Amino acid sequence: MEQTQSERKLLGAQTEDDLMSYILGTPVPIGEKLPNEFELGQMFQVCRSTIREAVKSLVTKGILEVRRGDGTYVKSHCSLAEDPLGLSRLDDKYKLALELMDVRLILEPEIAASAAAHATPENKAELQALCGEVEQLCLSGEDHTSKDIAFHTCIARCSQNRVMEMLVPIINTAVTTFASLTHRTLRRETIQTHRAITDAILAGDAVGARCAMVMHLTYNRQTIVELWKKHQNQP
Repeated sequence: MEQTQSERKLLGAQTEDDLMSYILGTPVPIGEKLPNEFELGQMFQVCRSTIREAVKSLVTKGILEVRRGDGTYVKSHCSLAEDPLGLSRLDDKYKLALELMDVRLILEPEIAASAAAHATPENKAELQALCGEVEQLCLSGEDHTSKDIAFHTCIARCSQNRVMEMLVPIINTAVTTFASLTHRTLRRETIQTHRAITDAILAGDAVGARCAMVMHLTYNRQTIVELWKKHQNQP
């Protein structure tokens, strides 16, 4: 009996992973209905009860929504753990990007200033390395989003403030949203301002780090404002 229960748990977890891969890989857009339990069961070669368990788990994580008498719909492509505030579920991505940028302008300059005051030698070495990696990706025209997120995460870690670190998921959502809308067009500005932030933190210059972060976010905000205006003027 214990072995059967264990195998059932493993099968349920595998089916959940398969279903998530199907949603992301197809992809199934947010708001679109999934095939019914019978069809999903045939697709993944499992029984309907296993499909129900997988769906229930993804509902708990904020990925799916079950509408009684109607079906199961995709609610988000990000789990609540990755997006704890559910920001990815907001429809107007341009407005969301602008609102996130305003929040970043409140938070990140002070995080950068605190990082300059408290970063350890190990923190500084990691930050310098990440700054260089982002720069190389920008220069080569490659996607630097994941390294950009790592860079801002490192700055929060440099602050030695655990609450600031816990705010990083909000910042990560902002970075991802911004990159998807702008197609990473601000490469030159990213290189310059990331370098200015890094140099200030390495020098222990809290005021300089704060100002450099404001400059970095201001470039980003101006771009989002321009895109939002164009979006609003579309028929």
